[in-house]
Amino acid sequence: MNVMADMGNHWWIWVLLASAVTYGTKLLGYGVPAHWLRHPRMARVAGALTIALLAALTAMNTLVSGQQLVLDARLAALAVAIIALALRAPFLLVVVLGAAASALVRFWG
Repeated sequence: MNVMADMGNHWWIWVLLASAVTYGTKLLGYGVPAHWLRHPRMARVAGALTIALLAALTAMNTLVSGQQLVLDARLAALAVAIIALALRAPFLLVVVLGAAASALVRFWG
């Protein structure tokens, strides 16, 4: 069942509403006093949020397909990439090792 088809043309309202909220949030950011942004705590929070959002995006793209949890070659690629990063391998090598791990799991799978 396609959720968008069931909603008819009403889903555009939600897209426009989300766009307006996003734009409004951005505009509110211009009103934040500059001394708040220079505070060391703000730098730590911004850095932590960036890492948390990237980790969540990576987890979702690795472990979810549609609305189902899946454990497949992507998980093996992520595990190998994490190990390579922990060993301080160059980024290109991390990508190649992750792709190779994924290919091997799919070949054997």
